[in-house]
Amino acid sequence: MASITVRNLPEETHRALRVRAAQNGRSTEAEVREILETAVRPKERIKVGSELAAFGDKYKLDDLKIEREQEPPRIASFE
Repeated sequence: MASITVRNLPEETHRALRVRAAQNGRSTEAEVREILETAVRPKERIKVGSELAAFGDKYKLDDLKIEREQEPPRIASFE
C-alpha cells in the first residue's frame, strides 16, 4: 500500500483531526484515511449505460428520426 507524508500541517488542524478521530473511535491515521477516501472516491460506481440513457432522456434523443443508409459499406483503401 502507498503512504504519504503531510508536511507543515498547522497544529490546530492536527488537533482537530485527533479530536475527530477520537469522536469516531479511530486513530488519527485511520481518520485521515477515511477523510481522504470520502473526498476522492465517488459514493457509487458510475454506470456508463445509465449515464447514456439519462443523456438520451435529457436531450430527447428518442425522438430523432434517423434513417439507416441502404448502401452496403465500402472497403477502406490504404494505398
